Amino acid sequence: MSKPRAVVLVSGGMDSCVTAAIANLEYNPAFLHINYGQRTERRELKAFRALADHFGIGKRLIAELTHLNKIGGSSLTDKNIRITKADPEKLFQAVKNEIPTSYVPFRNANILSVAVSWAEVIGAQKIFIGAVEEDSSGYPDCRKEFYDAFNTMIDLGTKPETKITIVTPVIDLKKSDIVIRGKELKAPFELTWSCYRNEDIACGICDSCALRLHAFQIAGMEDPIPYLIRPKYN
Repeated sequence: MSKPRAVVLVSGGMDSCVTAAIANLEYNPAFLHINYGQRTERRELKAFRALADHFGIGKRLIAELTHLNKIGGSSLTDKNIRITKADPEKLFQAVKNEIPTSYVPFRNANILSVAVSWAEVIGAQKIFIGAVEEDSSGYPDCRKEFYDAFNTMIDLGTKPETKITIVTPVIDLKKSDIVIRGKELKAPFELTWSCYRNEDIACGICDSCALRLHAFQIAGMEDPIPYLIRPKYN
């Protein structure tokens, strides 16, 4: 019996990689990637394609949401806003009332809207996204309440016969647990990219690099991608 179809949002990072590996266990994945004018757009797209090849994904969609770059308001889309160096004391204590400069205003809602449109057309029952709440940088659109609300919106805004649900399989996990789960699933971390600054060698000091390195260090594993420097964050 064939597996049911699911749309999997794949940014090219470690969380989406592990999410894709989880989705692949029970579903027939269609991979969706979004270019929105982020600093590392080309490198993330390269990672997406490598991951799609690794998982043998035939059905792929690359969507352009360039309006997010034009809107700006984030260090990921506006080069006039500096990407801050990671502050471990704040980063690993998940200071929820401080939204980082890397937050792209309402990005996940824009991305999920594309995913829902595609899912409805191709008959997908699920949309997988690698959102992480507990050990994240404090993004408001990575909270479970946000996805619960979006599921209600999907139900109200699609055809009566359409039944699509957003799935967030790693949302309650610590980053280190995601690394461990990825190892269990033989997720290809060497194909992923997380750095906010660079497209050749990861900087090791932006928030995303710090969270990733810290996770691998806590998990007792070596991160397989190259870094300019590898600080000890644990």
